[in-house]
Amino acid sequence: MTRIRKYLRALIFPAIFTSCVLGLEGQQTKNPVDYVSPNIGGIGQLLTATVPYVQYPHGMMRVAPVTTPGITDRYLADKIYGFPVGPAILMASVGNSSSRPQDYASDFDHDFETATPYYYAVDLQTWNIKAELTTSAQAASYRFTFPVSAHAHLALSMKDDSELAVLSSTAIQGSEKVVGPVGELSGAAGETREYFYVEFSKPVRAYVTWQGDDLSRVEKRVGNHIGFVTDTATNGGEQIEVRVGISYISAEQARRNLEREIPEWDFGQVKAKAQAVWNSALGKIGVTGGSEQQRTIFYTALYRSLGRMTDITEDGRYYSGYDHAVHNAEGHAFYIDDGIWDTYRSLHPLQMLLDANGQQDMIRSYLRMYEQSGWLPSFPSAAGDQSVMIGHHAAALILDAYAKGYRDFDVNVAYAAMRKNATEATMLPWRRGPLTSLDKVYFDKGFFPALAKGESETVPEVTGELRQAASVTLESSYDDWCVAQLAKALGKESDAAYFTKLAHNYENLFNPNIGFMAPKSANGEWVADFDPKLGGGQGGRDYFTEVNSWIYTFNVQHDVAGLIRLMGGREPFNTQLDRLFVEQYGTSKFRFLNQFPDATGLVGLYAQGNEPSFHIPYLYDFSGQPWKTQQRVRQLMDVWYGDGPLGIPGDDDGGETSSWYVLSAVGFYPVCPGSPVYEIGSPIFAKSVIRLGNGKEFTILANRVSRQNKYIQSAQLNGKPLNRPWFQQSDISNGGTLVLEMTDRPNTHWGSGPEDVPPSMSNQAK
Repeated sequence: MTRIRKYLRALIFPAIFTSCVLGLEGQQTKNPVDYVSPNIGGIGQLLTATVPYVQYPHGMMRVAPVTTPGITDRYLADKIYGFPVGPAILMASVGNSSSRPQDYASDFDHDFETATPYYYAVDLQTWNIKAELTTSAQAASYRFTFPVSAHAHLALSMKDDSELAVLSSTAIQGSEKVVGPVGELSGAAGETREYFYVEFSKPVRAYVTWQGDDLSRVEKRVGNHIGFVTDTATNGGEQIEVRVGISYISAEQARRNLEREIPEWDFGQVKAKAQAVWNSALGKIGVTGGSEQQRTIFYTALYRSLGRMTDITEDGRYYSGYDHAVHNAEGHAFYIDDGIWDTYRSLHPLQMLLDANGQQDMIRSYLRMYEQSGWLPSFPSAAGDQSVMIGHHAAALILDAYAKGYRDFDVNVAYAAMRKNATEATMLPWRRGPLTSLDKVYFDKGFFPALAKGESETVPEVTGELRQAASVTLESSYDDWCVAQLAKALGKESDAAYFTKLAHNYENLFNPNIGFMAPKSANGEWVADFDPKLGGGQGGRDYFTEVNSWIYTFNVQHDVAGLIRLMGGREPFNTQLDRLFVEQYGTSKFRFLNQFPDATGLVGLYAQGNEPSFHIPYLYDFSGQPWKTQQRVRQLMDVWYGDGPLGIPGDDDGGETSSWYVLSAVGFYPVCPGSPVYEIGSPIFAKSVIRLGNGKEFTILANRVSRQNKYIQSAQLNGKPLNRPWFQQSDISNGGTLVLEMTDRPNTHWGSGPEDVPPSMSNQAK
């Protein structure tokens, strides 16, 4: 049996069990997939809106309506321009043919739309056509219901550097160049192309193709702005189906993918299978209690957490990742996660709980890329050149798997790759390359240098994203801690000592005179007149990454105990943390968000819309006040996550923002990935059952939980009293039960002692 068949069987068979469990426990008989509302977040708070993708979990084929260009709040778009066919756009219409894709666009109304993870349907009101779509892992099926028309059309349009060929009266194929990192990562010059193969249920008797304004019957087109359109008569209610396969290898491989996954003209069967696959995937976390709205938010967040591609390769082997296909020497295509700057925080730890094998597959893909290119992937830029947004956080993903006991990859190669990134790759934001003079300051003096006040940039490698010097220091310190931990585990004591020293570099940026992390220039002097709230220019990028020092001061996940010591102890630390959630902007809110557009979801200066904030509400677990964590995470879930188009606090970033909600809603969060520890918050469900990848179950029971009963009175873990606000992976790896007794008043004694805190670099696990 191929890996893909095993994967699908593993997903589908538990679906019946999931449905029955929910029903037996008194929950509504709705299946998990029935709660998902893909249009949540369709209006962005300030920047990017979500997309209502139809796909398999981690699937390569992802389809959603292509709406009016330029309207970034997709839910508010007035027209649908078509639907994806790999790199091309497919649209149905009636009337005149055209070489302009916009001429096929149609008005639509969300009241005449069905959006689910496995099926999408909408009335194309301009043409009186009903469009439906569903998918498999690497293929899609469309169904269009036409009115009576003498000229009904299926139009397929493409953009730049495209190829299109009409194969027969029922099939076409093509490809388009897509942005990707093949050249650098494969070690050879080349380009990435996405291929498609399309079949029509009704033979095409008349068609034309176009290139620019030329609209004529030409079988092959190569170049920019090309397309294909059929012309046929239809009866009222006549349905025409379209099947599509995609590939990053070849059009022939796209055809094989289609024939393997959707071999017959049976739209309903494809839809039903996709529904079962999603229901099973979402059923890996079963919840009881909470409101209908909370379950909708929860399962939609889980759906988005399972969206990024980690799909089976086209030769049947299983690799993982997102967005970019990379071809190895044997011609196998695999994919990489190009958002590791943010997704290491909670998305990957969540997926590690649910599918550790998939995460290990991803790591093996990363190591293959290291062997090909000499570098671990970090955060490919839009140019596909593997430029790093900030930090080398593949180290966190690898260490997190290793620390949690998932080691089905070459650990020695992984360590060599982590070490090389940490010692030979520049830390400059959005730059891939060797060390610069700025990196050498980090190694020699213990911080990444900022420009002094009034100093002009003279380092040629610095991009338009500027130095972001303080954030680079803080995030690199964390990465160095990750390398140190794996070095220690492998018995590399000299390396462990070296990288542990670097992991303390965060200390060099804490300015006790102002109580914040602050930038230093290369001579070791503090940057003059630094403002922790508004300093750094647009996005704070002179010194920080997208947010300010009020947030980044707390970005020492690997050594919270050390940060507390720097701040003078628990009391001043808690005072500063309290202030973060109430401090105002120092200017108008409009001007603040103009400077920091990523800092949405504000509670004081805390920004739930941006990832560097995510662990901060859980830091009270380290400082003796876990009841404040319980109150804050509830507040953030209630205020900034909803079940409507404005229901995401900021950019979802491939599911990272949603994954924070999933973990917080069941009651815990990993403050420091790489440490096999989870900090406890405040669950919103009476019962949550997490079906771990090894077949075991971890259950969280929150007795008497309610909107007001958000505070933990006492706890038990696996039948024994738990007096600390954290637990370890080893406590749940073979299944287990966490029982929380909830009340409406804080218990200021539970988990508050110095002996109760989670482990940090300066305070190792008890």
